[in-house]
Amino acid sequence: MAAELEYESVLCVKPDVSVYRIPPRASNRGYRASDWKLDQPDWTGRLRITSKGKIAYIKLEDKVSGELFAQAPVEQYPGIAVETVTDSSRYFVIRIQDGTGRSAFIGIGFTDRGDAFDFNVSLQDHFKWVKQETEISKESQEMDNRPKLDLGFKEGQTIKLSIGNITTKKGGASKPRTAGTGGLSLLPPPPGGKVTIPPPSSVAISNHVTPPPIPKSNHGGSDADILLDFDSPAPVTTPAPAPVSASNDLWGDFSTASSSVPNQAPQPSNWVQF
Repeated sequence: MAAELEYESVLCVKPDVSVYRIPPRASNRGYRASDWKLDQPDWTGRLRITSKGKIAYIKLEDKVSGELFAQAPVEQYPGIAVETVTDSSRYFVIRIQDGTGRSAFIGIGFTDRGDAFDFNVSLQDHFKWVKQETEISKESQEMDNRPKLDLGFKEGQTIKLSIGNITTKKGGASKPRTAGTGGLSLLPPPPGGKVTIPPPSSVAISNHVTPPPIPKSNHGGSDADILLDFDSPAPVTTPAPAPVSASNDLWGDFSTASSSVPNQAPQPSNWVQF
């Protein structure tokens, strides 16, 4: 059934071939074309080589009608189905067969030496391909007969995967590590994308010492006011700093000394007033 489904392909076609009846071979020596009547061929026509599966067929057909004259199945080359003669490269001996099982040996020859070369190469290429197919099929069969390696998981078998430095724990997902400059961890921004700056604390304000106000003098009051406005810090709405003790406040001593000056009696002076 498989042979019937195989396609028949054409390997070579030669339009001129001569067929000769040859005498039986008397000894084990090879055939000689000089023993034939080369100038009187018994039949002339067209030669066609086809293949179907691994078997090649040499078909002798009529040039005009294409009617089959004889056919020689070739299962091996070189072999008994096709033989070369000993005295020429343009002549061959082939074994033809009919459907009843009868066979006979006839001689064929080509006028052109190139046609004989193509005939020979077509048969060689076909059986070279057959040899390669046989080896591939044999290797494939040996691979099928080898014990197969079972790589499937057994019942209850598990595996553990380690991808880089990320390790997963059962029941929870791994936490990503956020690294900043210098290897320090940075907190994510608060929800809403706004950052609130905390107000200045009272501790920071208490560390800043505010100088006491300078009393206005009777002379040059306008200049003292300008200096006082320039030196005085901007008003702060935060609570007033805690009072500083007199022992630690140098400005307190200065304020006390300056405030006592107007209450003292004028000292006698050695200068004469004019």
